[in-house]
Amino acid sequence: MTAPPLFKRGLHRTGEKGSVALEWVIIAPGVLLVMAVLALAGRVILASGAVEQAAADAARAASLARHPAAAVSEAQSAAAMSLQGQGLECLSTSVDVDTSGFAVPAGQHATVSVTITCPIKVSDLPIPGLSSRTAVKTGVSPIDTYRQR
Repeated sequence: MTAPPLFKRGLHRTGEKGSVALEWVIIAPGVLLVMAVLALAGRVILASGAVEQAAADAARAASLARHPAAAVSEAQSAAAMSLQGQGLECLSTSVDVDTSGFAVPAGQHATVSVTITCPIKVSDLPIPGLSSRTAVKTGVSPIDTYRQR
């Protein structure tokens, strides 16, 4: 016993003609959106790590300064160098230095903290309604306890 042929000669299935192209038209935007979201996640994670490292570098540089004004200057310089060295371009960079630890008398524990705010450029990604993402990280470093301040 043989199975009947599915298609007889001369008969064509015309109902599905062009359906693959239609499927691609429907699926392609979704696939592109998923790829753009993955690119956004990667960009944000890398930028966050770079800003965190820059904040730590800036806090360390500020903790080595002898007075608050020098600490602010050293922190801003170290943050800019660290971000540039890591290849991160922020839309604008804000470096806030907390130098209140310099007012603590020598012999007591004191710290200096640096907070870096870096808006990340994401407008080139094809995600509707997406503005910018901001990485904000804080680094803290101890000031030498027995150094004159």
